[in-house]
Amino acid sequence: MNDSFSGKNGKVKVMYVRGDDNKDDKNNRRSDKKRPANRSNDRGDKNARWGDKDLPHRPVRSADEKPPRSPWQAKLQDVSEPEPFDHGGISGKSQIDPAQLRRQRDEETKVYGENACQALFQSRPDAIVRAYFIQSVTPRFREALRWMAANRKAYHVVDEEELIRVSGTEHHGGVCFLIKKRGGLTVADYLAKAGKSDCVLALENVGNPHNLGGMMRSCAHFGVKGVLLREPGMLESGAAIRTAEGGAEHLTAIGIDDFPQALDMFRRAGYTIVTTSSHKGTPLSESVLPAKTVLVLGEERDGLSDVTMKQSDMSVSITGTGNVESLNVSVATGILLAEWWRQNASR
Repeated sequence: MNDSFSGKNGKVKVMYVRGDDNKDDKNNRRSDKKRPANRSNDRGDKNARWGDKDLPHRPVRSADEKPPRSPWQAKLQDVSEPEPFDHGGISGKSQIDPAQLRRQRDEETKVYGENACQALFQSRPDAIVRAYFIQSVTPRFREALRWMAANRKAYHVVDEEELIRVSGTEHHGGVCFLIKKRGGLTVADYLAKAGKSDCVLALENVGNPHNLGGMMRSCAHFGVKGVLLREPGMLESGAAIRTAEGGAEHLTAIGIDDFPQALDMFRRAGYTIVTTSSHKGTPLSESVLPAKTVLVLGEERDGLSDVTMKQSDMSVSITGTGNVESLNVSVATGILLAEWWRQNASR
């Protein structure tokens, strides 16, 4: 059977194909038309229609059985869906191994703040993985945007709310970089490059990122190039780098496992180990700080451990009114480094 229709684009021919499994259904309907609409069945009910038992072409169907297909309905081919690709537990389109993603996160960190990001771009642009800006700061990052476009580094101009979400802080300064972390040097590698006049800051159990950032800023200002600590990655935290205001780019982290052993290695290389105390030690104003010094500071609450104090070659104190127990470790660092710089800058 076929029909044709005329339209604006010419005639369209439509064909209908009837499946072989429904050939007998047409004959059954034709014979059904000859039957009276109201004919009594074998049970004598004058108002009853033909019962199902009298109509062999209309079998009784169960509730779950599907009705027969129309003879003119297209016969669809059943196509089984392909097996889903195993993404290793990662949703979406990613096919990266989860262990690889974890390693990548461990190797990356976020840096935010305008001065910190500008200094990082000037110092190590290749470390940048991705960048986010709000519109108002883009004119001041014009050089960085051109470089990222030329080197296929992804960057996004986002609104304030999105940048808070990405950076994890409201104090983002209008910009956030996702960067690759720097690895720390060993003591031996650092000593191989050290100069004749060198001050190293050694930190025992100092973990507050804002204190670390303030100390890094003072280190950069007074010419300190190395920071000795157990976890070099602590100097790469976003809050620490933001507080350092660009000072982090002038420092090298020196990673250690054994704090006293590392101090001993510096001593054998000609450095003087200088510890600090709030209550005892030579007043800083009366102390002579050698050109090659390791300045050791600890957390404010407990100070330096007894084991570290035994490594000391010289102990100094910062005298004051005594109205407070001690200075903030970041403030104390700035005062100590200023004195070392005053005594050794001209050497």
